[in-house]
Amino acid sequence: MGGNVGVFDKIRGEFVDIVEWLDDSRDTIVWRFPRYENEIKMGARLVVRESQVAVFVNEGQIADIFPPGTYTLETQNLPILSTLKGWKHGFHSPFKAEVYFVGTRQFSDFKWGTQNPVMIRDAEFGPIRLRAFGAYSARVIDARKLLTELAGTDQQFRTEEVEGYLRQMIVSRLAPALATAGVPVLDLAANQHEMGRRLAEVLSADLAEVGISIPNFSIENISLPPEVEQALDKRTQMGIVGDLGRYAQFQAANAVEAAAENPNGAMGLGVGMVAGQQVAASAFTPPPAAPPPAAPPPLPSAQWYVGVGGERKGPYDQEALSGLTPETLVWKAGMAQWAPARDVPELAGLLAHTPPPLPPA
Repeated sequence: MGGNVGVFDKIRGEFVDIVEWLDDSRDTIVWRFPRYENEIKMGARLVVRESQVAVFVNEGQIADIFPPGTYTLETQNLPILSTLKGWKHGFHSPFKAEVYFVGTRQFSDFKWGTQNPVMIRDAEFGPIRLRAFGAYSARVIDARKLLTELAGTDQQFRTEEVEGYLRQMIVSRLAPALATAGVPVLDLAANQHEMGRRLAEVLSADLAEVGISIPNFSIENISLPPEVEQALDKRTQMGIVGDLGRYAQFQAANAVEAAAENPNGAMGLGVGMVAGQQVAASAFTPPPAAPPPAAPPPLPSAQWYVGVGGERKGPYDQEALSGLTPETLVWKAGMAQWAPARDVPELAGLLAHTPPPLPPA
């Protein structure tokens, strides 16, 4: 009796009565039903839960696909498999086929990052290297394409197996996306959400051929090389110091705050306010006026020669010729010849004060 029960149990174990997948891993995209060498019983129950798709594969060729629901496996709902196997109408015998369950829920918490800097050309800074990282989610939208292109005959196709492929796709698309975004480097942080949305659309279009979409894509950080960040910090400091009014107010406020923390109380506060006023006043004190230009040195006076009694006397400054008479012969550089003082216009002022000659005795 016991031996007969064992035989019947063995025979019963060779036929699969129920085909289903209870996913407790939370990271499995594709799972192959462990049929081993057993055959699926015609009329067996197929249970496809929400966020699952069941795919029947016959000798490597994809056959029928079942969305969520509960099914009784018969030739009527296995038309492709029936054709592949050449079943006649009314076929009721057990059969062999691979059954793959594909998770169609959204798989999140994928991380991405630029292993190497991305080079872009910025209108303000010129060629510049960027690094970025963030997160994204993926979802299977076509189980047939996924099994054909990626999963193959893998018994348990997990998220880490597709993550490397997706990361390469993302990084390859990030550089042209940043380059064509037309967003200045200093404004990238403010446009991260829009750029993430745009990248999700581009990646979903590219990955459609393998049956995957990217519902969400986020850029958490975009960073510049350290030396560029330091240069930007200095530029910011120069911009602040360049406004002397605000800089003086900032210094004065610091002086007041430091003095208020002085244990001497009111005295410290008063000293701090005076110091702050001095700092502020020094910032607005106009620079000392430039000294007036020095007067040019006087031009040298003309040198005159005088003829007295047939002799040449001189040279004399013009001021020394106050005793000239109109008939006195004079000469200076530039004159063609000796001339009486009355014929020289420059000496007219001196001769005006010269008395006329005495009348004869």
